[in-house]
Amino acid sequence: MPMETPEDPRPRGAHISLQSTQSRDFGHGWISGAASVALGALGLGAVLCFHYPDVLTMPELRRLYPIAVVRALLHLVLVAAYLLGVLSVCLRSNKALGLTGMALTLIAALLGGSQVRIGDASGTGGILGLDWFLLNMILYSAIYIPLERLFGLHRDQAVFRPSWRTDLSYFFVNSLLIQITTLMTLTPAMTLFDWARLPVVTRIAESLPVLVQVPLVLLVADFTQYWVHRAFHVFPVLWRFHAVHHSAEAMDWLAGSRLHVVDAVATRALTYVPIYVLGFSRTALAVYVVIVAVQATFIHANVRWTFRPLRKLIATPAFHHWHHSADRAAVDKNFAVHTPVWDRLFGTYFLPDAWPAAYGLAGGRRMPEGWLRQFLHPFRRAQRDGVTGAATPPPTADTPSPATGPEEV
Repeated sequence: MPMETPEDPRPRGAHISLQSTQSRDFGHGWISGAASVALGALGLGAVLCFHYPDVLTMPELRRLYPIAVVRALLHLVLVAAYLLGVLSVCLRSNKALGLTGMALTLIAALLGGSQVRIGDASGTGGILGLDWFLLNMILYSAIYIPLERLFGLHRDQAVFRPSWRTDLSYFFVNSLLIQITTLMTLTPAMTLFDWARLPVVTRIAESLPVLVQVPLVLLVADFTQYWVHRAFHVFPVLWRFHAVHHSAEAMDWLAGSRLHVVDAVATRALTYVPIYVLGFSRTALAVYVVIVAVQATFIHANVRWTFRPLRKLIATPAFHHWHHSADRAAVDKNFAVHTPVWDRLFGTYFLPDAWPAAYGLAGGRRMPEGWLRQFLHPFRRAQRDGVTGAATPPPTADTPSPATGPEEV
């Protein structure tokens, strides 16, 4: 059998294939093709939101959109998607990416493009949040991709690293179902714990300045989430669902989206109970939701900052990276999301002056790839890969050596 030789970057004839070994370096059409597909998909999604606002958009956001600006941006996105697709087709022998981006753009144009008419929005709002996904995707990509390229901890980790499709699926599903999961999160607290609300307490909490309420909400929520998170590590039936989150073997902003729906809904629902019972204002709750979204994403990011002066008070990427470490010494440590105070108080704080050497499930255990397979995995009776018990793995002879010391900020 002949040995493989380094790939010749020159095209060897046009073809269309989902699999390709052609170079992804600049100048070979892969970057422009990937950008064309991404922009084409975003543009098509936006056009569909115009067509079916009552089904695909959130009423809270719909009232805030500057339609003229959105149309202008949509036009630029579709034009850029098409031109990048043409460029990829010209540069790359495998035409799949470029043609896919052009096809998505063409479908969006046939459905009305930037001049699409707004569909019926007379209802109270749909059950899906496609607009929420599109906004998040644009915002997070624009912030974190450059950030991780410029200040990356693992500089050799590509944007499209292994398992990115699985994590993108989680990002898509979690964003798309935001209204359903919000309903499932808020309803239990409001239905089952309304009796626990004391008018005197709720009046005091709601009357406090927002600048006072928000830190209190963060502390209360983080204290609750600490114990909920810890329970998901301790009890085997809960660990089956939480193991999905820990199965990520690469850390970046997208990896934080890998959450089983049972894990996400249960954690958020229980975290919301004390916030609702104490009666904090809607404004404070809205600010908290924004902070927790930003914080939960940032602590997974592939950045090399440690924030050493603040690391005992605020959860940092270094703090949370160790929570995801495959190192036996770090298992069942660093449960807090906002402040390590709870971990220090309850004996689960672990933050050496180094970064983890590897991430994922301890003991070399693996999770099947793909959103659907991982969704079904915790429900399987026979778990042959060992992801069934609590998080603590059996002792091993050696533990991974720590990575190079982190850069301080």
